[in-house]
Amino acid sequence: MSQLNLANEKLANPLAGLSQERLLADAATFARAHGLEAYTEAIQKGALVAQDPVAFEGLSMLTDEDKRVLRREFTHKWDQPFMLYYLVVMCSVAAAVQGMDESVINGANLFFPSQFGIDPGNSPGSGNSRNQWILGLVNSAPYLCCGLISCWLTDPTAHRLLGRRGTIFVAAMFCFLTCIWQGVTNSWPHLFIARFVLGFGVGPKSATVPVYSAECSPPLIRGALVMMWQTWTAFGIMLGYVMDLAFENVPDPKHANITGLRWRLMLGSAGIPALVVAIQVFFCPESPRWCMMKGRYVQAFQSLRKLRHTELQAARDLYYIHVLLEAEKEADRRTRNKFLELFTVPRNRRATLASGIVMFMQQFCGINAIAYYSSNIFVQGGLGVHNALIASWGYGMINFVFAGPAVWTIDTFGRRNLLLVSFPLMAFFLLMTGFAFSAHVGIIALGIYLFSAAYSPGEGPVPFTYSAEAFPLYVRDMGMSMATALLWFFNFVIALTVPALLGAWTPQGTFGWFAAWNIFGFFAALLFVPETKALSLEELDQVFSVSTRAHAAYQLRALGHNFRKHVLRRRVGDVPPLYEHEREEAEGKSAGVAAA
Repeated sequence: MSQLNLANEKLANPLAGLSQERLLADAATFARAHGLEAYTEAIQKGALVAQDPVAFEGLSMLTDEDKRVLRREFTHKWDQPFMLYYLVVMCSVAAAVQGMDESVINGANLFFPSQFGIDPGNSPGSGNSRNQWILGLVNSAPYLCCGLISCWLTDPTAHRLLGRRGTIFVAAMFCFLTCIWQGVTNSWPHLFIARFVLGFGVGPKSATVPVYSAECSPPLIRGALVMMWQTWTAFGIMLGYVMDLAFENVPDPKHANITGLRWRLMLGSAGIPALVVAIQVFFCPESPRWCMMKGRYVQAFQSLRKLRHTELQAARDLYYIHVLLEAEKEADRRTRNKFLELFTVPRNRRATLASGIVMFMQQFCGINAIAYYSSNIFVQGGLGVHNALIASWGYGMINFVFAGPAVWTIDTFGRRNLLLVSFPLMAFFLLMTGFAFSAHVGIIALGIYLFSAAYSPGEGPVPFTYSAEAFPLYVRDMGMSMATALLWFFNFVIALTVPALLGAWTPQGTFGWFAAWNIFGFFAALLFVPETKALSLEELDQVFSVSTRAHAAYQLRALGHNFRKHVLRRRVGDVPPLYEHEREEAEGKSAGVAAA
């Protein structure tokens, strides 16, 4: 067995194979070593439960009440302490801040360019090329900062210096102050600088809040709570459009030296929920995992007591986090350079390729071209300013409503299947939208809305979920940092180039360009993105150990087979499974059918 597999197996279940006597002794030693002697019995019970969470019924050390509590975790998994839901609300507001930071610029784009002398022109195929690039640069400034600087600062700030709460507080304060700063600028270079600094809030917040939520959540609902980041970011995008509408007709004060008050209020509005997050975050407990990384075991236990109903549940999670951290330290000692191993180890390289594809395509599918510039696009399609803002709000509403089903479909339909359905639909609706510019503005709006509906349960939630599980545990933090930085860099590219594309290629050409990328995304996902739904770490290692060439060749054969079977309605045999766990599952089903 390779060193990588040994490290990953140890991280998958550090307590596997230990006898009860050894486990009880280790738990007692752990309690004495970290100032938790008063909770020794609870930690010993917790260690036994952590070794096999579903086998607690046979543990004689547990009382009937202990077993009732653990049983209830499975039967009433949403019955959680108030503090956990308070933390979830804080993380949801932080996600909404993220969405507002991205979308309030949409309406402001209709007003500040003319004031600053960078009006790109709103007639299809016309306008000042220089101004189009400057407008794109101003819009893209936060994402340039995220891709080049701020995402890479997350590890030293969140892991080593400030902790999860401290990083969220600092990021929220950056968002609050820079939103106000944007509203008092009086030139496009000044606005560019303010928005660039906004990136120091946007990047670390996007990388830290989902991790903080995951580290504080019980395992049974962790995936759903982390997925709420995507849902409430979509809500924030919609709320940003609401703010654009709310301030559209605000006049400039008659007796004050203020010009362009409405777009200033639009940009400043995103700062209010950011201030709420900054105030709220320190009422939440610190991440137990981070506390233990810093040697603060008593504080970690106190955090878990606030986030779990009983002392036993807190002790179980505390001890399991401890043994995972010890296993990770051992893996770190065996790993010379985690970043290089993302590319030099074949299993990691395939995970890097797959996560890179889904992160890249989240930007080049065209979603943020619409999120940032839909008001300009609707004006080019023939709507007035007010109706364009209403149409943009409708897009935001669709984006939010259809993000909800992703919580269920991503674990039932599968990540890869969602992508393979989403990409062709998005390509079709983008082409429909582009051709509608010579027809009717209602079809333009319908095409954009249908595109958003196809995106929200597919390419919307999949990238972050997929990237978080594709990498083996010992390089997961580094893999996620790289994937997040990649996403924000290409977000910058989209925000920068779309005004120039609209000017040079007209909306028809621009929508056709992104439709072509969605066709590329379909084939890239088909050939290079394996399914990761509901797989154990061992099964994930099997999946990503299949060579890229073998995987691509198999998927092409399967595509032809499915086309003949489902489209041409021909009788064809089944394609043999590609992975070992799939073969075992198929053999098990065959044996069951034969026995019946």
